[in-house]
Amino acid sequence: MARMTMIEAIRDAHTLAMEADDDVVVMGEDVGYFGGVFRCTAGLQKRFGVQRCFDTPISELGIVGTAVGMAAFGLKPVVEIQFADYMYPAYDQIVSEAARLRYRSAGEFTCPMVVRMPTGGGIFGAQTHSQSPEALFTHVAGLKTVVPSNPQDAKGLLLAAINDPDPVIFLEPKRLYNGPFDGHFDRPSQSWGKHPLGEVETGYYQTPLGKANIVREGSAATLLAYGTMVHVALAAVEESGVDVEVIDLRTLLPLDLETIAESVSRTGRCIVLHEATLTSGYGAEVTALIQGECFYSLEAPVLRVAGWDTPYPHAQEWDYFPGPERVKRAIATVMEG
Repeated sequence: MARMTMIEAIRDAHTLAMEADDDVVVMGEDVGYFGGVFRCTAGLQKRFGVQRCFDTPISELGIVGTAVGMAAFGLKPVVEIQFADYMYPAYDQIVSEAARLRYRSAGEFTCPMVVRMPTGGGIFGAQTHSQSPEALFTHVAGLKTVVPSNPQDAKGLLLAAINDPDPVIFLEPKRLYNGPFDGHFDRPSQSWGKHPLGEVETGYYQTPLGKANIVREGSAATLLAYGTMVHVALAAVEESGVDVEVIDLRTLLPLDLETIAESVSRTGRCIVLHEATLTSGYGAEVTALIQGECFYSLEAPVLRVAGWDTPYPHAQEWDYFPGPERVKRAIATVMEG
């Protein structure tokens, strides 16, 4: 075991995957010499050479389109998009080509590629550096979507994603790169160095895609979250004094509905928490699934806590961010139902 930030855990996953398989290549803007905008790929080019870790032109459409061709040819490209907000020019390639390749070729071709993107707010990145576009990917058949909440999971999930035969969207909450964040922006920053999940296995391991993690057991209600919101959820539950079970989804598609349904059927109440905007957000899909699976067990309507239906504001960052106070109010409301 070793102490790692999420950045270091992601870099370690890259290193181990590239050591284990010569077909794994890393590509994107500034990922080579510079080591990536957040340094997740630092040192990879020096170690593995410019043919396996290389910089690309500033063209997300071209980056992903090239990676699709490489994957169809048999390579395993890992693409870094500097911010999830920049993926829109590449969305057609992701949806129309990468996600459909297996289906349209009747299994003759697959697309074993990973698209990594820093996501979410909490760093005053404003509207073009803070978006959470996960719902745009979970809507697309043929894609898997992953959002880790800690270094241990980030490493294992990324290794599993690289070894998956189909395209995986790997969303990395940038607010968690250097330490956990519980939503209390007015308190000193925390470090992964003192957090239990900052201790990461040093060898090669995979965290299965499609398996949620119960991070806090409880009996009064179930709170579903992913990414940064897992830490917000834990803080809110502790402050509320209510015995709420907290589940880290980890993989949004495929979704571990079995674990969710078992918990909600037992507690009878549920809150879904995410940072993305509310309308047509991922929480709407999860809520519909829970209503269908657990209807006769529910003691109150499923509640959603999410970002507001507005571009991510710079000056009002913490009014938009779904912090512990909003989550505590939701816990109080669902317990009254």
